[in-house]
Amino acid sequence: MKRILAAPEGVAKKGRSGYQDSPYPDWQGLAGKQHGYVSRPQLLAIGVKAAAIRHLITVGRLIPVHAGVYAVGHIPALPQDRVYGALLACGPRAVLSHGSAATLYGIYRRWDTPFEVMVATKRRRRGIRIHRAKLARRDTRMHAGLRVTSPARTVLDMAPRLTDKQLKRAFNVLRLEHGLRTEDVRDVVDRFPGHPGARRLRSLAAIRRGPVRSRLELKFFDFCRRYGFPEPLLNVQINGREVDAFFETERVIVEVDGYDVHSGPVSFEGDRDRDAEMLALDLPTIRITEERMDGAPTREAERLHTILANRRRAA
Repeated sequence: MKRILAAPEGVAKKGRSGYQDSPYPDWQGLAGKQHGYVSRPQLLAIGVKAAAIRHLITVGRLIPVHAGVYAVGHIPALPQDRVYGALLACGPRAVLSHGSAATLYGIYRRWDTPFEVMVATKRRRRGIRIHRAKLARRDTRMHAGLRVTSPARTVLDMAPRLTDKQLKRAFNVLRLEHGLRTEDVRDVVDRFPGHPGARRLRSLAAIRRGPVRSRLELKFFDFCRRYGFPEPLLNVQINGREVDAFFETERVIVEVDGYDVHSGPVSFEGDRDRDAEMLALDLPTIRITEERMDGAPTREAERLHTILANRRRAA
């Protein structure tokens, strides 16, 4: 004989076509706005009784994922949705931080677990790595619908974990794609001088030469790292002209060309005039296009390695 669970007050009965409209429709709409999650305090606040919450858990409409946090109907598959549940579990002022913030901003390409969250008060949640710090309003922002530490605070927190190359790349990604300014870095370092990342960021924020200014330059920087090239100087002045990249030991200039910037007759003539001027100073210019970096990166890398090796031998 089948046992039928009677729905308590506040929960609609299930018919052939599924559950009828709930007397508290807001909770499902709220979950839709929160990446598929609701919290117990939110449910109670809109009038869903404790007995109704227990019943919804029993019949599988609410799935406990953290203390007092439920996925509605199913656990979301995407990490950027599941991370919302971690935020919800840590309170209304919690923000993504450290590695989770780095992934959200595109510094990392994967979501590592446990997710990392920063809160101002002492708190523990199983399955979540919690950091404690009091943040000013300028240390947080909304990005992709999630509360997260600001770019400046994120790079400060990540500095102890990154190599020099990784830190420079993180700095450039945040500058180009998320509006990080050098003065923002100085500000966060001045306010948190004892932070483990402050010393490394202080020297980085003082750099005047070599910031990446375009997506193509960042792509070339990653290309150099991937194929084992020495790190070039970026956007430096040589003989009164600024060049995209310069291998100082080999005295080789690299210009990273995009068709939209260098396709006109004025740019075409100007580029070649400058190349000839630099060659007269024994500074050859290699022009690399995005198409070649994408379409034949190994061939491009081998050729550039040969050029640099020949220059070292000649020297």
